[in-house]
Amino acid sequence: MRRRPSATAALLIFVAFGCAEPQAPAAFSELIDDFEAHELAHDPERQARDGDLEAARVWPDISPEATAAKVEAEGDFLERLQAIDRSALPANDQVSYDVLEYVLTFRVELAPFQTQRAPFTNDSGFFSEPGRAASSLRLTRVPEAEAWIDRLRALPAYFDAHVDWMRQGIEENYVQPRDIMDAVVGQVRSLAGYSAEETGLLEPIDELPRSIAQSERDRLREEAMAVIQDEVLPAYQDLLTFFEEEYVPAARPDLGISSVPEGRELYRTLVRFHTTLETTPQEVHDQGLAEVARIRAEMDDVIEETGFDGSFEEFLQYLRTDPRFYAETEEELLMRAAWIAKRADDQMPRFFRNLPRLPYGVRPVPASMAPTYTTGRYWRGDLEQGVAGGYMVNTYRLDQRPLYELPSLTVHEGVPGHHHQVAVSQELEDVPDFRRRTSITAFGEGWGLYTEFLGVDMGIYETPYEDFGRLTYEMWRACRLVVDTGIHYLGWSRQEAEDCFLDNSALAPHNIQTEVTRYISWPGQALAYKTGELLIRELRTRAEDELGEDFDIRAFHDRILDDGAMPLSALQDKMERWIEEAGGGG
Repeated sequence: MRRRPSATAALLIFVAFGCAEPQAPAAFSELIDDFEAHELAHDPERQARDGDLEAARVWPDISPEATAAKVEAEGDFLERLQAIDRSALPANDQVSYDVLEYVLTFRVELAPFQTQRAPFTNDSGFFSEPGRAASSLRLTRVPEAEAWIDRLRALPAYFDAHVDWMRQGIEENYVQPRDIMDAVVGQVRSLAGYSAEETGLLEPIDELPRSIAQSERDRLREEAMAVIQDEVLPAYQDLLTFFEEEYVPAARPDLGISSVPEGRELYRTLVRFHTTLETTPQEVHDQGLAEVARIRAEMDDVIEETGFDGSFEEFLQYLRTDPRFYAETEEELLMRAAWIAKRADDQMPRFFRNLPRLPYGVRPVPASMAPTYTTGRYWRGDLEQGVAGGYMVNTYRLDQRPLYELPSLTVHEGVPGHHHQVAVSQELEDVPDFRRRTSITAFGEGWGLYTEFLGVDMGIYETPYEDFGRLTYEMWRACRLVVDTGIHYLGWSRQEAEDCFLDNSALAPHNIQTEVTRYISWPGQALAYKTGELLIRELRTRAEDELGEDFDIRAFHDRILDDGAMPLSALQDKMERWIEEAGGGG
């Protein structure tokens, strides 16, 4: 294949013909091609989906050498990007520019902190990757099944590579807090104690097409079984030993990331990364306090609507303890979630014109993850692989899963929340591939939280208690601004963090403990939700005020999503232009 001229050579050519610089669209197109090739080269799972059987046999290369080369390449990409005049690009390319600039800027800024030295949170990490990979894999041919078995054989070395990074973290005092380690060790202990069948790693083999001869399927299953028993499960046992004997004793006593070397600088960077805004921890903390006060006033109005005679604290106790608000069986909880999901489906055409093809299902969180997992979460689907999106409902400890919160959870994780937003982005046309895959937390989680508010318009909340559940979820995200900054920047204790939720929301105590553990283990991520939601609600209010009767809610929602995820500053600019154009200006 003929190589294109380098940027330097292109510049000389243009200068020779009397031009001052290479045309921005051509330089940008070349950069996108190079970046996409770079991304694919570091993602064997995507290569495998494209039919590369060699890539299907391996896990990502996380060695120090590969990591250093990746970081160097991304620094070069950022320099090339910043040399391009964004204003000289077509509108669609300008969006790509904004997204790529965000991605590369923070990869470069975060690289020196080497966060891969602590490659897990309280509820997931590299050790849960095999199960996720198996659940999303659809094998159709014998060579693909053999490649999956080889990939399982490679798992011990993949774990060892992560252990090497964690040992470096121990030496350099970059470790997770001791507070979260019981949850992490519990997960690894469960995984190490499974039988081969319980791991879920045999499922891709068991689901091979029946057109493959039974003798071949039996051979492949027997081989996979042997690899799991003789190599995979011992690797989990070795990992458990490492955590118990080396990592837990070295885990840090302090909760906040500020206590690690250069931790305060890291946290300031994470705040900007997760919010996508030029803001500070203190500014985010203050915004959270203001939101807590506002939402608390709305909660008092809803309590009055219920007719409850008692204090705010007594109302919370009533919600947390009365059996009427809790499912009696796992099936009942899942059925209620599924019913709310179908009611939301029924309303979607009223609020959106662009409806994606990929469906989603309602599934329980796997038992091995459930005790330390969040109340619910969305798992991406893949239309090409035949995998639906998953609205994952945690059925562990039903007395901690109140039904009055279920409508908010459902619209957030399913539609019009994460499933709708992610599926729309996966079906974008005429955009670089990275735009379909890029996840920007402030955009995606901001949208998810906005859709809880949208659920009011959709008629999802049928009782004042469910509306209080919605406000509880909004309070949950407001307290996150206060708690995350409190823990990681202001030195808060766990009790101070939990009290924000206990005193201001109806969240169940187990959920609060799990959530605070999550924030401790994943600094900054929790800040994105409220930041994005507040902007989207502000944009909608501005559009309604300025457009009046001409405001089209379906056009507004479609326009928010139709370019995929982007930094909030880019979203604001885009929607302000849309409002002006819809009003006949410009």
